[in-house]
Amino acid sequence: MTQSRPMRADARRNYERLLKVAAEAFAEHGENASLDDIAKRAGVGSGTLYRHFPTRQALLEAAYLDRIEALGVRADELAGELPPGEALTEWLYELAVGTLQVRGMKALLGSAVTQSGAAALTVCGDVVKGAVARLVEAAQAEGALRGDVAPIEVLRLAHGVASAAELAGAGEPEIRRYLGLLREGLRAG
Repeated sequence: MTQSRPMRADARRNYERLLKVAAEAFAEHGENASLDDIAKRAGVGSGTLYRHFPTRQALLEAAYLDRIEALGVRADELAGELPPGEALTEWLYELAVGTLQVRGMKALLGSAVTQSGAAALTVCGDVVKGAVARLVEAAQAEGALRGDVAPIEVLRLAHGVASAAELAGAGEPEIRRYLGLLREGLRAG
């Protein structure tokens, strides 16, 4: 087993500065923000950026990891506060709203729901897939959700709801409506 060496202090500062600037750039320009511009704004060369983040996807994931992990925690909080079917619906609502409010998250979460196999194995993807799996399983056990629905299908449908709301220029009330329609279609019995 290979042990990774701790990062030097200057490398750690570069890494943290890159993450901060990347989050700002993704917020301003979406997931297609210029990586060269991110490196320049962080005061490092492109080589430094690519050493820390070999792909755009790796940088996007690192920039949003805290937000995604908070969504995973939120799923468990909702599961403790609400009946399973309601917890799932509320979490999907918060996921869809967050996807639209934070530019770049839609692309990040989209890759988690469209890819399969090794390419889909990312920390962010694992957190979101784990959260939805727990909520779906509980809703199915309660009888609030059809038993033949896979968690990844629910995640894909929620991504579709966010995309539909974005295309329509819709806001949070419309997202609730779309999720209500989705929930009715997935209801057991």
